[in-house]
Amino acid sequence: MKIPSRNRLLLACVGVMLSALPALAHHSFAAEYDSKELVTVSGVITKVEWTNPHIYFYIDAKDASGAIVNWAVEGYPPNTLKRTGFTRDDLKVGETVTITAYKAKDSSSRLAGREVTFPDGSKKFAGPAGGAAPPTDAK
Repeated sequence: MKIPSRNRLLLACVGVMLSALPALAHHSFAAEYDSKELVTVSGVITKVEWTNPHIYFYIDAKDASGAIVNWAVEGYPPNTLKRTGFTRDDLKVGETVTITAYKAKDSSSRLAGREVTFPDGSKKFAGPAGGAAPPTDAK
């Protein structure tokens, strides 16, 4: 069965549009995070999502009033982290870590992770170094 040329053109256009969807879904660091507000948050890992396009892990930390806040920490893609020696097994649910990260511009409890300090004092980079000032305590 031969497909008419008009239908082939339509199918080709739909294919091109669908292939562009992943690019539209990717977000910009600068659009979501404040590169001038580097914070340090210490807390217990509650969940790890080691998936593309970026890993996420969640930590429970106390805010200034003593209330528990669950922070979502975004990191580099899994393959990028793996190439630097940072593996999923490094993030253990129930373990206390200290995160140096950039806060979300929308004041939500989201962070762009930069450096993770583990209980033994070792450190691994989870995201971009940026050009921010020294860290301040998260509020």
